[in-house]
Amino acid sequence: MSLAGQYLILQLLIIGVVVTGFVVVSITQATNTFEKEEGRRSLSAAESLAANPLLRVLLPGAEPEMGSALPAMAEAVRSTSGLQFVTIADPSGEAITSSFPDEVGTTILQPESQVTEGRGWTGDIWRQGKHVLIAQVPVLDDDGSMVGIVSTGQKYPSTQAVIREIAPSALFTLLISLLLGATGSVLLSRRVKRQTRGMEPREISELFEHREALLHGVKEGIVSVSPEHRVMLANDIAIELLQLPNNCVGQTLDQLKVAPQVTRALTTQQQQADRQFLIGERVLVFNRMPVMTSGRDLGSVTTFRDRTELTLLEQELGDSKATSDMLRAQTHEFANQLHAISGLIQLGEYDEVVGFIDGVSFSRSKLFEDVAARITEPTIAALVIAKASVATERGIQLTVAEDSNLGRSDDQLARDLTTVIGNLVDNAIDAVSAVSQPRIELRIAESDTQITVVVGDNGSGVDDAAIDEIFTQGFSTKDTTVSGGRGFGLALTRLVCRRRAGDVQAVNDHGARFTATLRK
Repeated sequence: MSLAGQYLILQLLIIGVVVTGFVVVSITQATNTFEKEEGRRSLSAAESLAANPLLRVLLPGAEPEMGSALPAMAEAVRSTSGLQFVTIADPSGEAITSSFPDEVGTTILQPESQVTEGRGWTGDIWRQGKHVLIAQVPVLDDDGSMVGIVSTGQKYPSTQAVIREIAPSALFTLLISLLLGATGSVLLSRRVKRQTRGMEPREISELFEHREALLHGVKEGIVSVSPEHRVMLANDIAIELLQLPNNCVGQTLDQLKVAPQVTRALTTQQQQADRQFLIGERVLVFNRMPVMTSGRDLGSVTTFRDRTELTLLEQELGDSKATSDMLRAQTHEFANQLHAISGLIQLGEYDEVVGFIDGVSFSRSKLFEDVAARITEPTIAALVIAKASVATERGIQLTVAEDSNLGRSDDQLARDLTTVIGNLVDNAIDAVSAVSQPRIELRIAESDTQITVVVGDNGSGVDDAAIDEIFTQGFSTKDTTVSGGRGFGLALTRLVCRRRAGDVQAVNDHGARFTATLRK
């Protein structure tokens, strides 16, 4: 059923209740009015007849059905007042004459009547199945003694008669109510449908069920925040990834005491697409969409997904690509060196050939020997050689400390070391790129329980005010398909270290020195 139909039925039910109540109240009011007016009229007629001097004279000694004066007096009062009946009785209450012949000779006194006490009384009785309003007044002689009783009365109008009397007003009320109710239902339905985008209640209910299934079925976190930074919606994944309480909906971000990065990610004014944030020990990619309606700000909806493992894999892929690029560069360099040797031989400069070969051989073998002697893990050895080659091409001297030592590691530890060493060395290369005679020293020390990586450079060092913030930059402005990035790479380094129950710290010592520890 349509929304307008439902509103109309509801209005009709309300109108029905109102009209029924109106009829009941009207009948009650009509009955009360009848009792008040007819009771007063009946009592007045009875008092008028009881005060008649002739009645006072005739009543003492009068007997039922004797004489015509009393019936004539009673009928005169009845016809004049318009009452239904008039009865005259002796002091004991026995009817002497009555408009109802069958009442003559019977007792008309009622248990609750006060007429025997010399006072008038009005009340209602049931006579032959009919509801009757009566008034009884004592007839007193000149000495004040009661010589008889006058009883007058009127039958209550039937319910049908009362309804016929109030029918015009009730019908008018019903028609006006129907007209107003139908008009109100249509207008209200149109307004509600405008606000609900033309959807019926059943469609809204189905949409809600689909929304619930979508929220709890997707593998991405979804959070809706109002302009007042109040959480309006959060699915299970969002609660888990952002470490929110289960009752977070309805609370503000300040009340939830969420991390500053989360607040910044959920409330920034700009639309976001694939922005990386480091939340706790997770790398999350956020997409934020503002919600507007008729120019009014309703807040925003933010979706995010966990890319921690993928980001680390991208980091490793970037290091592998750097290694392959280094190998291609070396191949090109060796080709150039072979061309140079070939030219020297053709020129007959044999001594120059020997010196050239010795120089190249010593430079390469020295680096390879230093790395091979101290680092036996192939993945890390290849990474160090690649980074050294990149540094050499940029005019930077990268050396491996003589007390370095690293044995073979399991695959996961090797991948974590690749991320840590790669990021720290890249950060050092960037730091000394503008320094004359730039130098970087790498030290790797392995013990029974942990591995320590120290990377020092002779750059300008780290700003003391930012030394505690360089690992919590929070997001990278680079495209998410690009690994690394200054600041974010250091954040990844801390993430990897802490996942292995370690940490990374930075100090200034004639440049910057980064020390990272990882549990084995």
